[in-house]
Amino acid sequence: MREEGRRTIGLIAHDGKKQAMVDWALAHADFLRGAKIYATSSTGTRVAEAIPGLDMTRLRSGPLGGDQQIGALIVEGGLDLMIFFVDPLGTLPHDVDVKALIRLATLADLPFACNPATASLMVAGLARD
Repeated sequence: MREEGRRTIGLIAHDGKKQAMVDWALAHADFLRGAKIYATSSTGTRVAEAIPGLDMTRLRSGPLGGDQQIGALIVEGGLDLMIFFVDPLGTLPHDVDVKALIRLATLADLPFACNPATASLMVAGLARD
């Protein structure tokens, strides 16, 4: 999972926020190029199409187990941060999975961002370290 000196990042975006994730990723492409990324299926596909060559493992679709795969990474200490763009206006048939991820990140004291502004602040803070 973790490689010495590299950050490990989880990327997830609800359907209504996938373009926002692509836009954010393009703005932070250099940061992402230096990281190991785990992303849910369609989020990972969209980001990889926009920024070829990323070190990315695409997991299952969120509702089909990808959220649980990210959750397992959190429990195992395999992520340094999680960027999860949540669509607050969308209907979420897998809402319990979303809540579980947020609960796990909170319990693990894992930095996580639910919107582009917070994700950008998090990256800026990490760049200073």
